[in-house]
Amino acid sequence: MAFDYKKEYKEFYMPKNKPGIVEVPTMNYIAVRGEGDPNAENSEYKESIGLLYGIAFTIKMSKKGDYRIDGYFDFVVPPLEGLWWQEDTDDIDYTHKENFKFISMIRLPDFVTREDFGWAIEEATRKKKIDFSKAEFLTYNEGLCVQCMHIGSYDDEPATIKLMHEYAAAEGYELDITDKRLHHEIYLSDARKVAPEKLKTVIRHPIKKA
Repeated sequence: MAFDYKKEYKEFYMPKNKPGIVEVPTMNYIAVRGEGDPNAENSEYKESIGLLYGIAFTIKMSKKGDYRIDGYFDFVVPPLEGLWWQEDTDDIDYTHKENFKFISMIRLPDFVTREDFGWAIEEATRKKKIDFSKAEFLTYNEGLCVQCMHIGSYDDEPATIKLMHEYAAAEGYELDITDKRLHHEIYLSDARKVAPEKLKTVIRHPIKKA
């Protein structure tokens, strides 16, 4: 049976829909950077998703080819994630999505080395005839965070974020968003298939002791 990160690490992928504190370990990701309104036609964000899944499935299906990844085990491709920010502010203005900067991500199994990742880039490029050079191997050390399951439209996230910040403050923490620790979303629903009011998104913000 394929290893499913969402089921095995529920504390990171399936939190309750009320805020909680979590210590997130260092993880490796396939990552693609970009900017602009994610909903715009032919946006960099939409392009990034295709690149991420192209690499993720190349690694997953390597078991059927000649390339052998040491320590490989079959796995369910983890959910799409994203780090989001706007210049010169710790906040996010959802009315000006054209100002978004982002890093789209999919978690890599720990057995994937940089060498394996390089092979996957070359293999996906060869098979799909698409330029995958924007995809990078990213190690992200997230650390202490407040998180919550947000149910509903992405545009309604500020209400959930407000609850998260209030909870963190009540527990003796303060926000610690920097250029290295960013607003983090994990997408558990396919927005193309799920009604906006039913979307499930994990929202995570870095914190530190006040």
